Amino acid sequence: MDNIYLFMLIAITILAVVDIVVGVSNDAINFLNSAIGSKAISMRTIMIVASLGIFIGAVFSSGMMEVARKGIFVPAMFSFEEIMYIFMAVMITDILLLDFFNTLGLPTSTTVSIVFNLLGAAVVMSLIKISASDTQTFADLGDYINTKKAIEIITGIVMSVFIAFTVGALVQWVSRLIFTFQYETKSKYFGAIFGGISLASITYFIFLKGLKGTPFYKSINGVVEGNELYILIGSVIVWTLFSYAFQKITKKSVLIIVIAVGTFGLALAFSGNDLVNFIGVPMAAYHSFDAMQTAFTTSGTLPADFSMAILEKKVPAEPLLLFISGAIMVLTLWFSKKAKTVAETEINLSSQGDTHEKFEPNMLSRGIVKGTSALSDYFSAIVPKSTQAKIDKSFQKPSAKALTKTQSKDLPAFDMIRASVNLMVAGVLIAIATSMKLPLSTTYVTFMVAMGTSFADRAWGRESAVYRVAGVLNVIGGWFGTAIGAFFAAGTVVFLIKWNPKVMTPILLLLTAILLVRNYLSHKETSNKIAPEDSLTDSESSSVQGVIHESAKNIANVVKRGNKIYTNAINGLAKQDSALLKKNKKQVIKLSTEVDALRDNIFYFIKNLDESSLNASNFYINILGYLQDMTQSLDYITKMSHKHVNNNHKKLKFSQIKELKEIDERFDLFFNNTQNAFNSRSFEQIGDILGRKNEIMELVTSKILKQVERTRTEESSPKNTTLYFNLLSETKDLLSATMNLLEEYHNAHDASVTPATLEEE
Repeated sequence: MDNIYLFMLIAITILAVVDIVVGVSNDAINFLNSAIGSKAISMRTIMIVASLGIFIGAVFSSGMMEVARKGIFVPAMFSFEEIMYIFMAVMITDILLLDFFNTLGLPTSTTVSIVFNLLGAAVVMSLIKISASDTQTFADLGDYINTKKAIEIITGIVMSVFIAFTVGALVQWVSRLIFTFQYETKSKYFGAIFGGISLASITYFIFLKGLKGTPFYKSINGVVEGNELYILIGSVIVWTLFSYAFQKITKKSVLIIVIAVGTFGLALAFSGNDLVNFIGVPMAAYHSFDAMQTAFTTSGTLPADFSMAILEKKVPAEPLLLFISGAIMVLTLWFSKKAKTVAETEINLSSQGDTHEKFEPNMLSRGIVKGTSALSDYFSAIVPKSTQAKIDKSFQKPSAKALTKTQSKDLPAFDMIRASVNLMVAGVLIAIATSMKLPLSTTYVTFMVAMGTSFADRAWGRESAVYRVAGVLNVIGGWFGTAIGAFFAAGTVVFLIKWNPKVMTPILLLLTAILLVRNYLSHKETSNKIAPEDSLTDSESSSVQGVIHESAKNIANVVKRGNKIYTNAINGLAKQDSALLKKNKKQVIKLSTEVDALRDNIFYFIKNLDESSLNASNFYINILGYLQDMTQSLDYITKMSHKHVNNNHKKLKFSQIKELKEIDERFDLFFNNTQNAFNSRSFEQIGDILGRKNEIMELVTSKILKQVERTRTEESSPKNTTLYFNLLSETKDLLSATMNLLEEYHNAHDASVTPATLEEE
């Protein structure tokens, strides 16, 4: 038998290890986010509990392995040679696709990825066989593909999105109605019952339903079958008594136990359901190779003639492989940085409070929010006012003490009630699907449950709805992209391998390795990126004097960066350097974004002020306004300069460049003096700088008058004239904004130190 198949088997085995790593990096959000977002238990405890769940779930996962062997295609219709090509293509495309989403920080479905990879590769291989046959046509494609099972799987995956969102929203709405946001008080009365139901649901569906289809279920089959209702009722009673005792003895909420057990159960369910996505194909490839080797040794059957009907039989589990896979999954969970990046996306989208919105709103998200608001208004008109008032009271959030934006980000993203519902609902849905041997997408279920509970909890308010909905639409769009991309990518790869397996297989493996390394280095560079020294920071002081000193660093940094941007714009025009001007545009956009971020922090700044220091708000708002005026002038100068050079207009005259350089030199001195004054906190120097305002302004005005004279006598280029006048006009605006900022600072500083000076005297 040709050694190419042994090479492929070894490659598939290595790819399986990589697939587990990239798969777990993406799927870790499924069982970590509720515990991480609620901050109910320490990160170390979360990781230990999840690791135990993953490892045990991996050992129990053998019941799902048949999906990779016969769930998508009909094995008997393919030879060993063709099956190995299909499996090779599936593993390559699956790894690259999942790693791509990990690098973007978007959760996707390992189940959808493997299903559509198998489907795409099998369809293309079937079409190749049909095209080579004289008797078969495209209509015979259904003989190769397990259409009924494939449709069942795909339908189940799509339906899970709507079911998970709806059930999650309903359960969360009822839970919040009972417990309100003052759940600590309500827990004394309803906590034990809620804990009992939650823990009973998690343990019953995860440990009993989730064990169906595994070899371990046979030992408890006799006890469970026919007694499900009694077991469930007994579990509720036992867990309710346990919850009551726990709260009485420890004086802590039983929700901590619910979150810990739920994390364990969800990790177990994830591992039991999703391990097939990582090692189902390699195990099928191993069994195929073993059968082929036996057939070749005994009867000399060639790979191209050996039917893979053997894959339709039930194959015993490989405990050692499951054990090794579980260990790799646990190690990945502890050491993968990409898992943390993906986790941030879901936590941000489901956060109860304000957070950094990762996604920009779009037309569709705005339309959905407007439509939902209109529907809400319609129902509000139907529901009696007294009923609405009672419901609204349950969803009224407690007033929090004044916090800075940084402090608000450090708070839990949501409370333990929502975390418990997330875990309970997602765990139950996944366990039911696993017991039915449906490779349900754990990502789709957990993500949509989290979005459903966020929606029901009114986390998507007027302030954040368009951003959150846009984020959900982006993630769902990525899921469709996963399916379409997997189908066509796997089909393309299997076509290339079939065309020339001995040449294309090593090339494709090398390309895979290069892309994985490149993505790893790119993500590592992004993750390790430290905020630049000149970046702007939010003011968190609660007094005028404190704000003056904190703002000084920001002003110094804006002046320093603005000086460089202005100089680069003049130099780019002088040298006709389009690349420099393009880079300069990026720098000014970055500066504008940082100033806008400071303005976004005004709400938190004012909330955090002392009662006696409210004047600081007016000072801070004025300072930010002047900083924005400065960045707008710099933005206009930079874009105008780049547009002129990029459109290949006439170069400015030597005299014009010389005048701009003269202005730039004077500006450089002015900006440097300003920067030094703020860096050294020598605020008395500001008065001297302000004294030179007329001198610099007159210089710019004189250059405008010179250009007027040139235009009347010698200037022949309308574009040059327009550019030059606009540059000088915007330079005056930049100077005015900077001087206004200095005057504001000078006056505020004098006012803040005068009382102290008088007191000393």
